[in-house]
Amino acid sequence: MTDILDVVVLTGFLGSGKTTLLRDYLARPEAADTAIIVNEAGEIGLDGLILRESGGDVPMTMLANGCVCCQMTSDLARTVEALLAAERPEASGPLRRIVLETSGLSKPGPVLRQLASLAGFPMRVSVLATYDALRGPDSAAFAEAAAQWAAAHRIVVTKLDAASSGRPSEAMSEVAALNPLAVIVADPDRAAAVAAAFAPLPGIGLDPALLQAEPAGTHPRVAVWLARPSAPLPYDDLAAWLDNLAGHLGERLLRLKGLVRVVESDRPVLVESVGTLFSRPRPFGRPAEDAPAFLVVIARDLEAGELETVAPTGLFRFAPRVPDTPFARAGAGMPRADAV
Repeated sequence: MTDILDVVVLTGFLGSGKTTLLRDYLARPEAADTAIIVNEAGEIGLDGLILRESGGDVPMTMLANGCVCCQMTSDLARTVEALLAAERPEASGPLRRIVLETSGLSKPGPVLRQLASLAGFPMRVSVLATYDALRGPDSAAFAEAAAQWAAAHRIVVTKLDAASSGRPSEAMSEVAALNPLAVIVADPDRAAAVAAAFAPLPGIGLDPALLQAEPAGTHPRVAVWLARPSAPLPYDDLAAWLDNLAGHLGERLLRLKGLVRVVESDRPVLVESVGTLFSRPRPFGRPAEDAPAFLVVIARDLEAGELETVAPTGLFRFAPRVPDTPFARAGAGMPRADAV
C-alpha cells in the first residue's frame, strides 16, 4: 500500500449515536474502500451486528474482548495489520480508510498509543466524536465523555432531528466551550451532517479567535485556558515545561495545542497532545516576526493558579478562555500515526 491510509477513531459517550452515524456513512458512495473495526465493552457485539446488516461487503472486525482503551495488548495493532494485509479481489482499489468505532467508555489517548505502534505504515489518524444534542450537558459530568470531546479533531452534534429549533446553535456553543480546537458539525440535515462528519479534514490552521481571552468557562469541571509566552523560549525550557505539565496534571490533562516560538528556530513550533500523549514538536508555517504564539490547554478540575506552578515558572501568562462564537473551527489538523 503506497497511499496514505486514513484511520478515523470514532468515539462518543454511551448512546450518543456513533453506530447510527457510521451506518449512515457506510450507505454513501464515498465509503467505498473503507474497513471497520468495532470495539464494545461487553462480550456480545450488538453494534457490529447492526453495522453488518447495513454495511454490505465492508470488511469488518470485532474487538469484543473488552474496552480497547483498557487493553494492555497489541490486539488493535494486529487487527489493523490484518486488514491491510487481507486480499480484496472485489475491491476497485486499495483500502483507503479504517474507521474504529470505540466503546462509549473508551478514552482516546490509550487508543492512539496502540495505533502509534504502527508507525511503519503511512497513515493519518483523526478523532471523530459525537455529542448528543439531547443529553450532552448531562454526559459532560463523566470523565470519559470529557476526554472524548477534548481529544476530537471533529465533533458531530447528533439527534438534532429530535431537538428544539434553537438547539443547533446552543449545542455548538456548548461544544466550542469544551474544545475550541475542534471542527463542529451541527447540521439538522442528516445527510449533510453525515457527509461533513467524514469529509477530509482541512490542513492545520489555528483560528485567530483562539487568542481572545474571556471570563471563566460554562462547564463546571472542564476548563479551557490560554497560555501566551512573553518572548521566544529556549527549546529545552519548553520541553521541560511540557513534561512537567503532563506529570503534574496526569489524566486531568485532556488536550493541548498551539504554536510557540523558540530561540533555536525562525519558524514557530507546533505543539499538541491528546491527554499526556504528545506529538513530536515540529516547525510549522513560514518564518514571521508576527506569527501567533500561544497554547490552548484543556484540563479537568483545574484550580486557579495551578498552571502558574508548573516549572520552569514564568514562561507563560495564563487567562481563562471561552469561545467568542459557536461557529466551526477549521484548525484541528490530523497527526500522523508516528506522531500521535
